[in-house]
Amino acid sequence: MSQKKTFLLPDLGEGLPDATIVEWHVKEGDTIRLDDNLVSMETAKAVVDVPSPVSGKVLRLSGAAGDVIITGKMLAEFEIDPSMPQRAEGQDTGHHHGGGHADDDDRGVGSQDPMPDDRVVASQDGGALEHDGAPAPKGEAGGERSDAGTVVGAMQSSDAIRSEQATSIGGVKAMPAVRALARKMGVDLSRVQPSGADGVVTMNDVKQAAANGTAKAQAGGASRGAASQPMPQAAAPQQSQQAQQAQRTTMSQGGKPMRTQPPGAAATGQPEQLKGVRRNMARVMADAHSKVVPTTLVDDADLHAWIGKQDITARLVRAIVAACKAVPALNAWFDGDNLSRTMHPHVDIGIAVDTDDGLFVPALRNADMLDGAGIRAGIQRLRTQVESRTIPPSELSGYTISLSNFGMFAGRYATPVVVPPCVAIVGAGKLSHDVVAVMGGIEVHRRMPISLTFDHRACTGGEAARFLKALLDDMGLPQ
Repeated sequence: MSQKKTFLLPDLGEGLPDATIVEWHVKEGDTIRLDDNLVSMETAKAVVDVPSPVSGKVLRLSGAAGDVIITGKMLAEFEIDPSMPQRAEGQDTGHHHGGGHADDDDRGVGSQDPMPDDRVVASQDGGALEHDGAPAPKGEAGGERSDAGTVVGAMQSSDAIRSEQATSIGGVKAMPAVRALARKMGVDLSRVQPSGADGVVTMNDVKQAAANGTAKAQAGGASRGAASQPMPQAAAPQQSQQAQQAQRTTMSQGGKPMRTQPPGAAATGQPEQLKGVRRNMARVMADAHSKVVPTTLVDDADLHAWIGKQDITARLVRAIVAACKAVPALNAWFDGDNLSRTMHPHVDIGIAVDTDDGLFVPALRNADMLDGAGIRAGIQRLRTQVESRTIPPSELSGYTISLSNFGMFAGRYATPVVVPPCVAIVGAGKLSHDVVAVMGGIEVHRRMPISLTFDHRACTGGEAARFLKALLDDMGLPQ
């Protein structure tokens, strides 16, 4: 009698309850060997290859490219081939696989069952694994793990170590992240000239092909998973809707002006399920809203004394460092459950980076030890890694205070969101030239609006005001 195995989506090391299918590397009916790439999954920060837990025939695959799979739910079903290599019972795979026979409970290792103590742990200590490779239960010694960060804050993760490698699909060698970028930009990888070692297509190859328009994907070039899902009824409603829109006019058939639609009229847009970075951002923002008591102070930094052209972001970072040294209470983490705080001797600044995929907050480490050139080099490195989706998870965690330089786009003042365990975030608004009263008359000064949002549970209004003053004083220095 053949043995079947149901493979549940494991914890991919991001601490998130789901992941999105990017691309299947097999189809139903194929034979796959142990540890061969089964599927590429996108989490909030990376595209991860998930290996096969067994050798055998693929019986079922859950979902197509773009579908969201819940952690601990079925990802694939196999018919095990005993004549092929299999993993010994209890042997660690490097992933926290969940799986069992077809009649097993659908919860597995890595499932996200609600727990009363399911909270973010901010710690400098690494997490511990038990001897069987599973995470130590919460509440036991060694059960807490270091803050693994998030795109916009802190979250839990496993301690498994993973690596991505270029895979050859359809004769094209490329990393999973490169394939995801090509799909997003509408680039046909088979028409891209590779520049990487051993003929591997790189991120720059895809971006260049998209810019040149030399490798546009064909209209029917949908992924294998998506192509297998027939949609015979999709065209007719769409054509009908287009016809209705074409007949719309500002005048009624009687020649009178049309009234606006009454409340409750059906929306014409299509709902879009949040995925990846945006999905995680929504969760973290909701969590921050429920756990922080935010208060915001605003003022303007007068830059009139600046000499020559200066790096504005580098000056902001330097001013935040100066303020953290003057008032350490805002360069801290706060534990609302235990009512305890940790003030840090170093300054790691989380710098918000806006992308089409969502918000990332990489950490500029040891900002208090960097000069202007070092700050600029560090920021540029983080931005490049974010744009290419190659930034390691460790760089998205553990910062002690945050900076949002939203003024480079628009806006003067804001109420930026404080994400636990941090207690403060600085927002920099758009530069302006303002009329300022001085002794003997008036002058036009260049000024920058500054917003400081802080968790009022962790620090007083006086501490926040002194912090803001120290920041403004440093920003006002000539150099």
